[in-house]
Amino acid sequence: MTVHLVGAGPGDPGLLTRRGAQLLADADVVLFDRLVDEGVLELANERALLIDVGKRARDRASPSQAEINGLLVSCARTFDVVVRLKGGDPFVFGRGAEEVEALHRAGIGTEVVSGVSSAFGVPASVGISVTTRGVASAVAVLTGHDVTGGAVKWARLAGPSTTLVVLMATAQLAAIRSALLAAGLPSSTPCAVIERGTTGAETTREAVLETLHTIGASPPAVLVVGDVVAGRAVGTERGVWTPAPEPARGRGGEQAAQGDLHRGRLAAPG
Repeated sequence: MTVHLVGAGPGDPGLLTRRGAQLLADADVVLFDRLVDEGVLELANERALLIDVGKRARDRASPSQAEINGLLVSCARTFDVVVRLKGGDPFVFGRGAEEVEALHRAGIGTEVVSGVSSAFGVPASVGISVTTRGVASAVAVLTGHDVTGGAVKWARLAGPSTTLVVLMATAQLAAIRSALLAAGLPSSTPCAVIERGTTGAETTREAVLETLHTIGASPPAVLVVGDVVAGRAVGTERGVWTPAPEPARGRGGEQAAQGDLHRGRLAAPG
């Protein structure tokens, strides 16, 4: 018995690995997260059972991690090819290690198929290099769920040569702004919030740290903070970039029991 934890990548189905695509094509059951793009799900075996186990903020009907673990064990004992499909990479804020541990305790083997993390794939999609030479010598990846309560040592991260990439940050923009300003990061530090990165609905909103809290953004989104944002390339189309134009000169030059029946999709019980 083996459960395959597959990283779905940042959104664009074309960024799924070949190994991940093959497992989806062979799958008997796919347990997927909320942020997995519909185009990736369409690559699954047409006879596969699709089970939505996504967590939704403030949604008490969402399955707990313990329930997801139990469902994975049950599926592994029932189906031949079980795919646990996670957005981005399974081991980057995806609770993949917790699920692997639970499966191993139950005597079930696992395979982890890495995916393109949204922490790097999404900024790249809009022309942001998170480690531009001479601008950023380090990059830190955080989750918005940890920005309050002292879990993040902001003073260690708020350096001029460090790029901060924050996943799941849309509900915490004001708290992130306040924490970074208090840690001494200049108020003029460039920021970008990229919604639905690498997809046809991709949108980028730029600001400086002082006004970060005024950006109206909705998930899924990635926040990038640092001087690398100012060097962002100007795109002609998604993923294809041309040099930024020179500034103008002179004046003015600045459930397993419930769910729809489409393709056998079910919602995991909450």
